[in-house]
Amino acid sequence: MIHIKKEKILGPFFCLLAAVVWGLSFVAQSEGAQIGTFTFNALRMLLGGIVLIPFAFISVLNDKKRMPDTEENKIPLKEILIGSVCCAIPFFIGCNLQQHAFFLGLEAGKVGFITALYMVLVPIAGIFLKQKLRFNIWIGVVLGVIGLYIISVPAGGFTIGSGELITICGAFAFAAHILVIDHFCKKVNNIALSCVQYLVAGVVSAIFMFVLEEPSIEAVKGAGIEIAYAGVMSCGVAFTAQIFGQKYSNPTVAALLLCLESVFAVLFGWILLNQALSSRELIGCIIMFVAILFTQIPTEIFLKPFKRKAK
Repeated sequence: MIHIKKEKILGPFFCLLAAVVWGLSFVAQSEGAQIGTFTFNALRMLLGGIVLIPFAFISVLNDKKRMPDTEENKIPLKEILIGSVCCAIPFFIGCNLQQHAFFLGLEAGKVGFITALYMVLVPIAGIFLKQKLRFNIWIGVVLGVIGLYIISVPAGGFTIGSGELITICGAFAFAAHILVIDHFCKKVNNIALSCVQYLVAGVVSAIFMFVLEEPSIEAVKGAGIEIAYAGVMSCGVAFTAQIFGQKYSNPTVAALLLCLESVFAVLFGWILLNQALSSRELIGCIIMFVAILFTQIPTEIFLKPFKRKAK
């Protein structure tokens, strides 16, 4: 009888759950984009954080009950706050850059696939963390750049549109977010980390909202369903699922599963918004997805035929 560790199931399950919810969230973000970048994100982040407050409180108390009642085993509120702020910074940057791309009119599918560039960026970041970079990752990087160019640059053109460029910058922020979460998710309560992260990012977004935008109550009411989904499901459920998924997975494997949001974004954009990519853009998306998969193929698979010949 085959015994599978619970962690081997939980990691992929939570990451895939996040990917599905995010894929549909691209549709909600696209539909709610016109109320303003910071307005949309401030409301959904604060909503996501508020929804998680009771769950975080209960989870932290349960952790406390499981620990011996000693002076040394106090609830690590300082560590939770530090971790949440560190996670909130790239989260705030990535979400607002991505949302602004929707505000500029980029389709849900295209934003999803360009955002998936973080899958290539995460293992590359391993260089700076003194991790060895396999040669197949370099192949993935090259393919990723080619695919990204095909998606972003019109035929016969040599410039990348502002929406695509903003989304690329957002992908860098999301890559940083994954690495920061990987550092903190095994150290502090995950639900508390997720909750405070949203509240911090939401408050910062609200400040920018009042400074740079003119939020309208009527416009917010009109985008109520989109804000509710993006807040409760995308923030409250999906980003929390991401943290749990990374707790049971290494960051590169987690990023591969999370990047499937790009596939779901295209599917939901096509089904719900009738957003079809051109044949050129579809080719670029396929190349990018192959690049993403390439970064995850173990080096042993490439070396196995050569080892057999050597024998």
